[in-house]
Amino acid sequence: MKQDAGGPSAFSIAPMTLEDIPHVMEIEMQSFPTPWSESSFRFELQENPYASLFVARSGDRPEPVVAFACVWVVDQEMKINNIAVHPLWRGRGVGTRFVRFLLGFAAGQGCREATLEVRPSNAAALQIYARTGFVQVGRRKRYYSDTHEDALVMVCRLPSPGGP
Repeated sequence: MKQDAGGPSAFSIAPMTLEDIPHVMEIEMQSFPTPWSESSFRFELQENPYASLFVARSGDRPEPVVAFACVWVVDQEMKINNIAVHPLWRGRGVGTRFVRFLLGFAAGQGCREATLEVRPSNAAALQIYARTGFVQVGRRKRYYSDTHEDALVMVCRLPSPGGP
């Protein structure tokens, strides 16, 4: 488990467990117009060999889970499939610190890059991704089935093992 220092917004990051799913679902339902199902999280946790799921927990608040992420590591790429911060914890740097944790995790797995898709309307996420080294490399037209909004494809190159 990684402890993140930083005053009242201090939190720790750990692997997600089945017991975390109800708390994750609460954040998921508040964060996305078309949320993942509980069975999707269960599948990722129990059956997908490429998936790694993490939660951030607060050290000083009653909410058991303040953020979560689901990533896939395939060959030398980490794909961020789902990440969200509880609405009460947004704007405190949790998202930025969580993405930095994920990039460190990816580098530790030997990944050379991290990728994701994000809605152009998600200004807060775009700021986090730019702050953590992601750049837009493409656009998927009408990617999101709920709103037919495009998806911006973003990539963050990771340092080579043993490199700078």
